[in-house]
Amino acid sequence: MIMVSSRKTGIAVLSVSLSASALLIAQLQQEKVDLNVIHKIKVAEFGNGGGGGGGRGRGGAGGSKVMDTMWSLTDRYGPRLTNSPQFRAAGDWAVGQLKEWGMSNVHLEKWPTKEVTSGPIPGWQVTGYSGAMVEPTYMPLDGVPVAWTAGTGGPITAEVVMAPVESPADMEKQKGKLKGKIVLTVPVQDLALPTTPLASRYTSEQLADLVPEVIPVPGAGRGGAGGGRGGAFAALANMTPEERTAYQEKLRNFFRDEGALMTISATARGQSGTLFGGGAARQGDPTKNIPQVSVTAEQYNRIARLVQHNVPVKLTFDIKTQFTPDTESFNVIAEIPGATKPDEVVMVGGHFDSWHYGTGATDNAAGSAVAMEVMRILKSLNLKMDRTVRLAMWGGEEEGLLGSAAYVKSHFADPAVMKPTKEHDNFAGYFNIDNGTGRIRGIYLQGNEMARPVFEAWFAALKDLTPGVVTIRNTGGTDHQSFDRVGLPGFQFIQDPMDYDTRTHHSNMDVYDRIQAADLEQMAVIEAAFVYHAAMRPEKLPRVDLPAAQPAGGRGGRGGN
Repeated sequence: MIMVSSRKTGIAVLSVSLSASALLIAQLQQEKVDLNVIHKIKVAEFGNGGGGGGGRGRGGAGGSKVMDTMWSLTDRYGPRLTNSPQFRAAGDWAVGQLKEWGMSNVHLEKWPTKEVTSGPIPGWQVTGYSGAMVEPTYMPLDGVPVAWTAGTGGPITAEVVMAPVESPADMEKQKGKLKGKIVLTVPVQDLALPTTPLASRYTSEQLADLVPEVIPVPGAGRGGAGGGRGGAFAALANMTPEERTAYQEKLRNFFRDEGALMTISATARGQSGTLFGGGAARQGDPTKNIPQVSVTAEQYNRIARLVQHNVPVKLTFDIKTQFTPDTESFNVIAEIPGATKPDEVVMVGGHFDSWHYGTGATDNAAGSAVAMEVMRILKSLNLKMDRTVRLAMWGGEEEGLLGSAAYVKSHFADPAVMKPTKEHDNFAGYFNIDNGTGRIRGIYLQGNEMARPVFEAWFAALKDLTPGVVTIRNTGGTDHQSFDRVGLPGFQFIQDPMDYDTRTHHSNMDVYDRIQAADLEQMAVIEAAFVYHAAMRPEKLPRVDLPAAQPAGGRGGRGGN
């Protein structure tokens, strides 16, 4: 047993404790934080067994439904590529579930893609796939057809050629060499030995490093660790949505006009059997896309090295895809009407769509399931909130924040002319989750310094669940940007990186099993507390000055997350 010999130590600790308590009390009193409601929210999510223990089916009053929602969005209906049959089935299910929970004004709010992008998003799905190397020896290929590519029209077998195309200039080098071939479109991928964990949580030091940045970085990326992308992937990442669309269209036409049978790609980000991908050109007539398949980097490299050593390689594929005429997309909308200020609105949401390589679990069934859970909690507690709380789950995020951009343009302001509507005046705030399964560790202010004391007070009442770091920094690539772009207070939470950028983001590993139940439950409690207090605060959340009108074109981000 060790005894403290000096009373100064105990006095110092007591002084710090009293100071922290005094600060907490002052913050709570200033913002009128309702600790009783926060306790009720915790019981509704965690049950009587305590806070954030993880797992489902806990005993006692209340209990989380968030993993049940996750299962429906992923295993049952996923993946949810925008406008695909799975996307529409999941939307219909969400409407039914929200109505069952007692929400009001539940509907699929359609938005025409022509309002926010240069062309439609066709309905598309894979209905069959097989692929293998058959010469010089047999190897089954782990691959997924890229979105909006055509099928092979039956089995095909052909010789492989290397034709890396990383820029428009490379197209000229390959003319006349591709007819009747299966084309490898990127070089051998350099697969560095993994020496760091696939998944991680923020340390206290890393969280502290987020705070001192005074001047926000325009277009700053999301939090979390992740490997870089090289070659064509880096080129695409640095393009605007319009530039990317034009380049993909040109590339599609080049391979088709040269007579290539199909193309194959891979990325070094997808090592250790993880397969990453995206979509092909969808403008024009996407049914004229030649088949394009993304395969694991290790298998791609074996084939590429054989070709480089002048060993003839033949591959065989049988790919079936289906296009549907559905090109009008939707956002899922539901409300809890406000009691005294029903025209003023607090919004909560995340994007509902996904890519099709896994089942869209961490990107972004997690954010959608948490948003639905927030609505379920608040409704089940029968809280009489002053403002209307509105859920929005967005379509078309992966194609460039399209659903939220269309919604903001229709309801609040067109960024091109920046003439606010009455709804713009009545808007109180929007909270978004789109960084995977990691628990909430704080929030990005998006340069809105006026919101800092508000969020610090709310986080002070949630210190048992999160350190509540508040940073002035911007974060990009997801739907809060559509609100921020027209001067509305839209916020994305800081989340633990986990294995989002290293394993699940846009990959075949983006599945239910990568979700951490305890994290989602923690997120639901914190987001519900934020939404409740935004709905009850005497004044709407502070906002920055209205931005100047912006020319038609980019939407403040380079594609979705």
